[in-house]
Amino acid sequence: MSGKIVLVTGGARSGKSAFAEKYVAALGVPVAYIATAETLDAEMAARVALHRARRPASWQTYEAPRAAHQALGRAAEAAGAVLFDCLTVYVANLLLDPAAAATAEERHSQITGEIARLAAAARTVSATVVFVTNEVGAGIVPDNALAREYRDLAGLANQRLAAVADEVYLVVSGIAVDIKKLATTIPTV
Repeated sequence: MSGKIVLVTGGARSGKSAFAEKYVAALGVPVAYIATAETLDAEMAARVALHRARRPASWQTYEAPRAAHQALGRAAEAAGAVLFDCLTVYVANLLLDPAAAATAEERHSQITGEIARLAAAARTVSATVVFVTNEVGAGIVPDNALAREYRDLAGLANQRLAAVADEVYLVVSGIAVDIKKLATTIPTV
């Protein structure tokens, strides 16, 4: 039996993580938290501390800057809900990993493969899995190749997870809207 997959997206500081935290807490089941951020500088350490302070102490945390599909499987065995925060940080980790492929084409294949493994893992567990992600492509076209590569990979990862998600929420100014419920379907010919 597989659980439900939920994707929560929005811009920076839109309230998406807070919404996702409330969502899993309202399920009334044990929660596992998959943290993808690595604290490599003071600014990221402050962001991680903010997220930690909001989480109940009863939530079990799994650090997964890479191989997140494996952490997802372990977390789902221990909890009825898994909060994965955040998909776009995970994509950045994969892109900037010293073991990443040498060319953009090879990295594309490598990273989309990792996202496919993550989506497959989410489909096979019995827990509700809530992914938090960022909408990074709504601004200007970045002026450098690495930033454009990241933007494109993040957008593809979001599309992959949204396609398999049961619910997709867009959070703007702290307000969540179920966009999958509102989506228009174009019939295939």
